[in-house]
Amino acid sequence: MLKLIKATINSQWDGIDFMENVVLVITVPSEYSEREKAVMRKCVYDAELINDRLTERLQFTTEPEAAAIYCMDSCLKEHDLDISGTTFMIVDCGGGTVDLITRKLLAEKQLGEITERCGAFCGSTFIDDQFIKYLRKLLGNKTIDSLIENYYGQLQYLVQEFCQYAKMPFTGDDIDFSYELDLENISNILLEFINDTAKQKMEDIEWLIRFDYEAIKSMFDPVIERILELINTQLENSREECSMMFLVGGFSQSEYLQKRVREKFIDRVNIISVPTNPIKAISYGAAIYGSGFANMDEILDMSGLKFVIESRVLKFTYGIEILSVWKEGDPIERKHDFVLNVLPKEETKRNLIKRFLKKILYPAVPYQTCALFEIYYTREFDAKFCDKPGMIFLGKLKIDWSKTYYFFIIIW
Repeated sequence: MLKLIKATINSQWDGIDFMENVVLVITVPSEYSEREKAVMRKCVYDAELINDRLTERLQFTTEPEAAAIYCMDSCLKEHDLDISGTTFMIVDCGGGTVDLITRKLLAEKQLGEITERCGAFCGSTFIDDQFIKYLRKLLGNKTIDSLIENYYGQLQYLVQEFCQYAKMPFTGDDIDFSYELDLENISNILLEFINDTAKQKMEDIEWLIRFDYEAIKSMFDPVIERILELINTQLENSREECSMMFLVGGFSQSEYLQKRVREKFIDRVNIISVPTNPIKAISYGAAIYGSGFANMDEILDMSGLKFVIESRVLKFTYGIEILSVWKEGDPIERKHDFVLNVLPKEETKRNLIKRFLKKILYPAVPYQTCALFEIYYTREFDAKFCDKPGMIFLGKLKIDWSKTYYFFIIIW
């Protein structure tokens, strides 16, 4: 990747110092924890894409956020609307997963988060799985399992043919739509594994399998029904009316998916749109996000820092382990326990900064020159003690108290 990136940059711009003038933005799934991002950062450092493990020139953003930024910058302009204050949903339909998040457009191209991200494993590859299940019924489980084990490339060739000539062209409008799969080219391979009954059936139809309209529709519908359920749940969880919905990702190009979504939600969402480049929405959004870090010197100036993502709905409750102040009435067994200084997950990023600035922590003993804080997180809304079930250790934060100064923590 490093060689390709450098070659591409050098072909477009002269005199670029890669380590000084280039900001790298990596998009990651919403499920990625801070630990997993740290692993990614180490890998980038080991690959010599950065020369400082802690550099601000490497930024992370989630895939739904990047898609939202792209839609804000591009798609909404196409509708020529006064977009400030508009609430919109991003439905990222990929190969493996479908991710949804609802955001609000604020002033100066800022994005606020309305709902917590949700998603499920119901992307377009699950239609491919339905296709393979259909083949299993015709050819037998042993035949398909043997293909996977011995001729996986041949099976993938059949899947790609199905995607090109059946999955993507299928719109659901033409009841005469059909797809014919010619197995003649790999019939000799199948002869090694197929049982006599299935072999005779294939020979009777000359190794030509025809998928009619209902067969193809039956492969789509279980997957699309799950996506419709996710969208419905996201709309119900939104505290504000959703005015727009954008379908991004490779699967969003499916006309049948678009049709089903519009039929289901057209009465609840004014605009349901697919961007011009739905597959590239995430990479384009990441580039726009990265442009906000063009002048890296400004990043250190908190007063002038403007992020595209203005606020987030936290997925977890975060806390710092501190020595408890036992009060009369508290459980006696907790008299010398460590508790959490908690930040509830329903608070936004902006509120987090204010909340932390109000917390004053003192040395435990005179002349203490440093402190080591343990940071925990949990999915629970109400968290108090570090040893409770569901409490997860995030990491340690070392603070040098040899000099007097203030510090605060921002959780992104």
